Amino acid sequence: MKKHRSLVLPLAIVVGFCLHGALAELKPVVPFLLFFILLLNFSSVEIRKLRITALHLWMLLFQILLSLFGYLAVARFDSLLAQGVLIGALMPVASSVVVISCMLGADRATITTYSMVGNLGIALAAPVFFSFIGQHVDMPFWESVLLILSKIAPTLILPFVLVILMQLFLPKANDWIARYKGVSFYLWAMALMITIGQTIHFIFVSGKGNELQILWLSVVSLLLCVVQFAVGKAMGARFGDRVSGGQGLGQRNTALAIWMAGMYLHPLTTIVPAAYSVWQNLFNSLQLWLHDRREKK
Repeated sequence: MKKHRSLVLPLAIVVGFCLHGALAELKPVVPFLLFFILLLNFSSVEIRKLRITALHLWMLLFQILLSLFGYLAVARFDSLLAQGVLIGALMPVASSVVVISCMLGADRATITTYSMVGNLGIALAAPVFFSFIGQHVDMPFWESVLLILSKIAPTLILPFVLVILMQLFLPKANDWIARYKGVSFYLWAMALMITIGQTIHFIFVSGKGNELQILWLSVVSLLLCVVQFAVGKAMGARFGDRVSGGQGLGQRNTALAIWMAGMYLHPLTTIVPAAYSVWQNLFNSLQLWLHDRREKK
């Protein structure tokens, strides 16, 4: 399977395109898959040794500043595109970022820490933006924070806490689970297939009569994808972990971002994270192919 893993992402896009209607119905399965993916990966890291570093703080700061100044720059010309930039930069780091990052050679502890720091940081920062931008500016700050946290807690915080408890009180059980961390790749492939199908189905459903706006929002999404991966890799290189930097800033939780955009912003801005899902998976597929090719030499 390892030698064919770079084909999984483009295959998921093709199958998602062809079977988007059926796969979209499997959406409720994805949180359960993500829970087990993270449980397997977190169990492989000694949680007590995780440390927040300067790289984590710089990545989070860049994400927040890009959201703010990107929105302000574009809002002068087009409100819809500005909101698209906002959500495209504000998307939390993907829950499954650990899987592909480690396949590419990232430090597991570094990227695991940022999966927590990035999500919790955005859960606090996003309500600040939504308090003066979008459709629910009257929603109390802490209500908005708790609403976003309720979306990430089951798939991110719960497995993290569970692994901490196992490492403290049931270390043998934790070690047994850690032995099967390779299974997370197959679970991730299943989750990816469903997510891509859901994304493409969403674009098909939302696209009628809004083709031009969708085109521009997709372009915004592509530009943000390129910028965030590039800046992340540059930051990571300065701190000795180029892969963690690139994946931490570039690989995003598009499903949560679609919900955030639909909840707080113009409904069409959901196209940005939907298209981003396709762009980031195409790029990750290329990265895996190049990485495997280098390993063979």
